[in-house]
Amino acid sequence: MKLSARLSTRLSALAGASALVLGAFAGAAPATAASGTAAVTPPDISVTNVKQHLADLQTIATNNGGNRAHGRTGYKASIDFVKAKLDAAGYTTTVQQFTYNGTTGYNLIADWPGGDPNQVIMSGSHLDSVTSGPGINDNGSGSAAILETALAVSRAQLQPTKHLRFGWWGAEELGLVGSKYYVNNLPTTERSKIKGYLNFDMIGSPNPGYFVYDDDPTIEQTFKTYFAGLGVPTEIETEGDGRSDHASFKNVGIPVGGLFTGASRVKTSAQVQKWGGTATAFDRCYHSSCDTTANINDTALDRNADAIAYAVWNLSSGTTPPPGTVFENTADVSVPDNGTAVTSSVTVSGISGNAPSNLSVGVNIVHTYIGDLVVDLVAPDGSVYNLHNRSGGSADNINQTYTVNASSEVANGVWSLRVQDKAAVDTGYINSFKLTFP
Repeated sequence: MKLSARLSTRLSALAGASALVLGAFAGAAPATAASGTAAVTPPDISVTNVKQHLADLQTIATNNGGNRAHGRTGYKASIDFVKAKLDAAGYTTTVQQFTYNGTTGYNLIADWPGGDPNQVIMSGSHLDSVTSGPGINDNGSGSAAILETALAVSRAQLQPTKHLRFGWWGAEELGLVGSKYYVNNLPTTERSKIKGYLNFDMIGSPNPGYFVYDDDPTIEQTFKTYFAGLGVPTEIETEGDGRSDHASFKNVGIPVGGLFTGASRVKTSAQVQKWGGTATAFDRCYHSSCDTTANINDTALDRNADAIAYAVWNLSSGTTPPPGTVFENTADVSVPDNGTAVTSSVTVSGISGNAPSNLSVGVNIVHTYIGDLVVDLVAPDGSVYNLHNRSGGSADNINQTYTVNASSEVANGVWSLRVQDKAAVDTGYINSFKLTFP
């Protein structure tokens, strides 16, 4: 990051929520689940393979003066290393050269054959380090994870509806230089083809948090859905706002999202309670010589690598959005243990007449014991439609779409998802709430 100022066991839990995310992207029984598109099943990304890539980047740094910085031999060796892997896997690779501070820099772009060239899903990370160290967490971690995801695409011979592209950026540590060069040299028509850019900068911090970019609601919800399926709470990423390569894409109107595990900021006591670790910096070796292969949390690296694959597989699947108008609230709302009810609300406007008899209610709640929960949809006039009433026993998380006959309700107004925890011990939060009007 620029200096300035196991999924397989959870796929069934993720399937319903993934259908909600993909639909947004691109007198009936109120508790009956609506049919939806099942989640696309990505592979479990091998953290062993990701760590081997990190070991190789460490060796490159060790053999080239201890770093992989712009203009140094270690950076060019890093580009050559990644390119060789992708060429062997069947990618079409392009090395883009630029000049900064009187030295040559390099971006590496890799395209997977096939998919709609007018709908591109791109994943990227910066490959350079600072001069003071090998940059294994910052940002070997993101670079190695998207490399292994790209290789997994090849092994699966994935044929997504959308076109897949991956990028490794140079000179990020000097001001997002490489990614700015790439974006600024894309013709306007080519920029418009990129329907989403996913950025991964520091995803294996040794004292990790789990942060999700909130720039694009669909991409954000894709990642939040993945982590909700693991029962891992997330927070909105703020430490790196404008400080990594997603900013280059966002500034020209391309939808962006991404993941982050923290840099020099200190983990709060509340975050320690949430994620474990200590009330110290997320990465005590940030931009230091000790940012080596010993500076990685394997669990965070593993989870984030799997989350990358989950997003790449699902966002490129090309699910056609269902007809209708969507109103969504993706803000997290904590549900007090054995406490008062809380709500997540959306304001519906521009819908004429009454609500439909098949109002789609998307519910995503992260909770460790859903048998404690009562979940209601509350209409603008205060009418209550029960969706979940302490069923499910010891199961965790509610990721489901309900169909409600709300034809007696005026459509426009404030609709709320009301959740109450009615028993002690277990905790959770509302992850998202969505209404779809056909």
